[in-house]
Amino acid sequence: MYITVKNLSVGYEGEVVVGNINFTVNKGDYLCIVGENGSGKTTLMKTLLGLRKPMSGEIIMGDDLKRNEIGYLPQQTVVQKDFPASVREIVMSGFQGRCGLRPFYKKEEKEEALMNMERMGIKDLADKCYRDLSGGQQQRVLLARALCATRKVLLLDEPVSGLDPKVTVEMYQLIKELNNEGVTIIMISHDMEAASKYASHILHIGDKLFFGSRKGDEEAWINFLHI
Repeated sequence: MYITVKNLSVGYEGEVVVGNINFTVNKGDYLCIVGENGSGKTTLMKTLLGLRKPMSGEIIMGDDLKRNEIGYLPQQTVVQKDFPASVREIVMSGFQGRCGLRPFYKKEEKEEALMNMERMGIKDLADKCYRDLSGGQQQRVLLARALCATRKVLLLDEPVSGLDPKVTVEMYQLIKELNNEGVTIIMISHDMEAASKYASHILHIGDKLFFGSRKGDEEAWINFLHI
């Protein structure tokens, strides 16, 4: 078990946004977190990352998973989309959590970054400026960066937000391929159709709480999707 969440309440500034959250994440899972705007999805993800403290309850990491072994792809701000660095520099920055105080990247890290750029189909963009890329290309760069941070778990916050339909399908397929290769995926999405198509598990938060798996909770899963 990578992550076990028990009776968790999350929020900020002393206010609970959503409470009584219970779910588990095993190695190889593909969990979609869904819910209405303002239901606490991003707050939950930041709490899983240790960027916010739980209001109550607990998050238990297992199988020797450490928080610095979780790759994170947040929603981009306008400023971040205009970041004046090369693709290679941004992808390499994914190793910073591993580097500690070491001020340089090892040969193996440079090779791994190149491999991850190749996996994401952006190797030929390595020397391009990030802000000159399309939205879909930028998301591929950020995925490659997240893969440099971890080989275990990726947390993705609305990774297809603002992308056109064709690029959205390509991004979902890329994420599914990573999952098929053994990367555990936790993804915030407003797209119930995609969640029901790709996810192995769904967590719905907000007024209605639901957690279930495609294989183990078929009836509850189908009933939930048709509410």
